Amino acid sequence: MSTLLCKNYADNLTNILARTDWSHVELLAAKLKEVIDNGQSLYICGNGGSAGNAQHLANDFLYGISPKKANAIRVEALSANASVLTCLGNDIGYEHVFSHQLKVKANQGDILLVLTGSGNSSNIIEAINIAKSKSMFTAGILGYSGGEAKGILDLPIHFDINDMQISEDLQLIVGHMIMRLLCDE
Repeated sequence: MSTLLCKNYADNLTNILARTDWSHVELLAAKLKEVIDNGQSLYICGNGGSAGNAQHLANDFLYGISPKKANAIRVEALSANASVLTCLGNDIGYEHVFSHQLKVKANQGDILLVLTGSGNSSNIIEAINIAKSKSMFTAGILGYSGGEAKGILDLPIHFDINDMQISEDLQLIVGHMIMRLLCDE
């Protein structure tokens, strides 16, 4: 029985990878190249496993793109500081844990990348709204239907799959593709 479960999981991941148009990933890589060239910043956020993926990709974009040079992306995972998250969650509400950080840190021309399975988490939607009010470019890697986020992002990279684990796998796959595209620049 477990072998069948593993095969089904692998088949679902393989099928979505095979039917995806990757042009949006190339567009996001091009936008991130502009961020590097202009000395701007990338902010990444997500909840749960997506928060862990945000931290993973922040590391890859800071160091993995250009380990021997200083021209990698200036990047921050907004989920990385537990003290900030718990303070903001307690004092102003969990829906503001990412948006408040953007209010303080982000500038016009920076990029917000959201990682979300559902696309409906209030803290993700709040972050997108604040980013837009600051004239930031917004992108997201989304699963399921894409939720509310899909309709308000500048560049949604949407995978129509109703599986949280595969949605989270795809966040890293896209991030690693971008890392390689930027390494080739």
